[in-house]
Amino acid sequence: MGYRKDAIEIADGIFTAAWNTALPELKRRALRLSNGHHDRADDMLADTAVKALVFIRRSPESITDPRGFLFIVLQHVFLDSIRRERGDRGTFDRRLDMQATIDAATDERPSTQRLAELQDSLRLVGDVVAGMPREQRRLFAFRFVDDLPYPVIADRLGINQPLARKRVELMRKQLRGVCRRRFA
Repeated sequence: MGYRKDAIEIADGIFTAAWNTALPELKRRALRLSNGHHDRADDMLADTAVKALVFIRRSPESITDPRGFLFIVLQHVFLDSIRRERGDRGTFDRRLDMQATIDAATDERPSTQRLAELQDSLRLVGDVVAGMPREQRRLFAFRFVDDLPYPVIADRLGINQPLARKRVELMRKQLRGVCRRRFA
């Protein structure tokens, strides 16, 4: 009995440490997956916490990267929510789940040509960003990679919030212009 209690305490410690370090990023990811719906994001986080804790308690020795495990659980919770919304109860097919993710984000199926154009656009954006000055690359990373809010971006760059918004807006225009010229 005492051994099981100790194992649960150890598992709870593993979970708590991972949860506390990953929570800000988990919140951002959940919000992005829920298309900005705070209630759905909170529900996904709650489900993630419960499922991860139960699994870690059952087999703490199998978890080598607790923080990364939380992101995997969140992704599975998201996919489960899509299946519930669509009424799919079939077998797990990763390709269908990825397509469901695309469908949920766009509410339409992009054509093969459109997917190819998007991939080309992403490569082009990557090339343009790689050629930007260091300060612009930092701004790009803060806004589009880390998904930081404008007050945090402004603070990290040592500028005011309206200026941060303006710089992001100009960067978006620049990137859109490059993509339009390339694919016109």
